Amino acid sequence: MFNDTVEGMDIKDTARPLDGAGVSAFLRSLPAEPLLLGLGEARHFVAELGELRNEIFRHLVEHEGYRSFAIESDCLRGLVVDDYIATGAGTLDDVMERGFSHRFGTIPANRELVRWMRAYNEEHDEKLRFFGFDGPLEYWAESPRQALTALHALLDDPLPCTMETLDELLGPDDRWTNEATVMDPSQSIGQSADARRLRLLADDLVALLDTQLPRLSAEDRERAALYGRTAVGLLRYHHWLADASPARMARLTGLRDAMMAANLRAVAERGPALVFCHNLHLQRVRSSMRLGDLPVEWWSAGAITGAHLGDRYAFLFSAFGTVGDDTPPPDTVEGVLSALPWDHALIDTRRLAEAVTESAPRVSHDFAYFPLDPAQLGMIDGVVFLKEAVRLD
Repeated sequence: MFNDTVEGMDIKDTARPLDGAGVSAFLRSLPAEPLLLGLGEARHFVAELGELRNEIFRHLVEHEGYRSFAIESDCLRGLVVDDYIATGAGTLDDVMERGFSHRFGTIPANRELVRWMRAYNEEHDEKLRFFGFDGPLEYWAESPRQALTALHALLDDPLPCTMETLDELLGPDDRWTNEATVMDPSQSIGQSADARRLRLLADDLVALLDTQLPRLSAEDRERAALYGRTAVGLLRYHHWLADASPARMARLTGLRDAMMAANLRAVAERGPALVFCHNLHLQRVRSSMRLGDLPVEWWSAGAITGAHLGDRYAFLFSAFGTVGDDTPPPDTVEGVLSALPWDHALIDTRRLAEAVTESAPRVSHDFAYFPLDPAQLGMIDGVVFLKEAVRLD
C-alpha cells in the first residue's frame, strides 16, 4: 500500500519534472560529486529513454562540466566511435555499424548522440570522449586476437613472444566465437593447451606494459591498458566457458560485470562521466535473473564500482509505467508513479521510501522489462520514471 500523504507529504512531493534543473538539483543533493553517474535502463530498445538520456548528457556537458559518455557496448568497438568524434574521419553510417555491439548502432538516439558529440568537438577545444565499457562478448565471446595483437604491437623488446607465435596459438577466430559454447562447454577451446599458453603470455605482456609506460604517449598508455584488460578478461572468460560445473553461468556472468567494472574505473579517471547501461549491471545490490530454468546471481558492475568509488558513484534507476500493452497494477511502485502529472519525472528515492508502506511486486508481461523492487530504494540514488515506454524491438 502507498500513503498518499505521509506527515503531510503528497506523492507528488517525492518527484519533480525530469529536466536540466532537476538533474542539477539531484547532483547537489548527493553527498559528493560523482565521478560516474549511472543512468540505468529498465529495458533495452526504448526510444524515449534514449532521447531523454541525450538531453541529460547535453545538460551535464553544458552546465556540469561532464566530458565523457560510456555505454554498455563492446569496449574495443567503442574506439571507432571515439576516434570519429575526435577527428571526424570516416562516415557516420560506418561508425554506427562498426562502433557498437548488441545492435545498439541501429538505435536512432545513439546515432543522434554520436552526431551531436562530433559537432560539439568541432566547436570546442575541450573535447568529449566516448567509451564502450562492455567486454567483446555476449554469453559467448570474441577471439582475444584484436586485444592481444594490439597490445603486443605497442610494446618494445624484449617481448615474451613473436607476433607469429600469437597468431599460431590463436588459430582461426571461428574456433573462439562458436556460439554453441554457451550451452555446450565441451565445444569451447578455453581450457586447451593453446588457451593456457595464451593466458600466460597475456599476463607477461600486461606486466611488460607496466615496465614500459614511460616511453608511451598518454593515448597509447590508455589504449594499451584497455587491450591488456580485455585480453586477460576474454581469456579468463573463455576458460570458464569450457567449465562444466554448476557454477559455470554464475561465474561467467560475474566475470562479464567484473570486466565492465574495470573499464568503468578507467573511465572514472577522466570523470565526471555519464554511464548508460541496463539497471541489472548498474545497481548496487546483487543482481539476479533466470536463464531458462537456471537462476543466476552475481555482483553487478555497479556494485563492484561502488565498492571502489564509494559515494563518487551515483545511480539513477529507470522505471516505466506502461510498456507496450503491459500496464502496472495501481498497488505497485510503477502504478502509483503513473499517477504523477508529468510524463517524465525524477524521483527522490528517500522520500519515495517514506511514502511506501507495502507494495505488490509487479510481474511484467514484457520478459525484457525488469520492474522496480521497492526493497531496493535504499540502494538507489534516484529514479527516472517514464509514464509510457515505446519499444523499438
